[in-house]
Amino acid sequence: MAKPFKKNLLHRIVNPLMMLALRFGLAPSRSRILVTRGRRTGKQYETPINLVERDGQRYLVSPYGTEGWARNARAAGQVGLRRRGQDEDVTIAGVAPEEAAPVLKQYLGENPITKPYFDHDASQPESAFVAEAPGHPVFRIVDSRPRA
Repeated sequence: MAKPFKKNLLHRIVNPLMMLALRFGLAPSRSRILVTRGRRTGKQYETPINLVERDGQRYLVSPYGTEGWARNARAAGQVGLRRRGQDEDVTIAGVAPEEAAPVLKQYLGENPITKPYFDHDASQPESAFVAEAPGHPVFRIVDSRPRA
């Protein structure tokens, strides 16, 4: 079983640096600031994420399990994406394990730092990731609108 996520010193240092890099457009092109609203508080939360682009679709992946942002996103059905002052409102839909599996495999291949939080590695077949999917929510972006 993959280890549960617990924010450590590395995350406390890297996440703010990644947020700063994203604000100035210095992060990898697939990186974004994900903006969600708290389900109960309505408070706005921001977290750095890496999108997965596959077969003409874009996906959000929660590599560390069912994090707060994933619960908030599922409840709202929409999130914001930001990169260097360009804001985008997107509508999202959770995907079934069969659709999530190849996305998770690709995500892990592109982001090997998350390996400890997965039971499988990117060299294994997509079928291995079907069982992994319930522990790592995947959302397909179904609609996108630039924010004015």
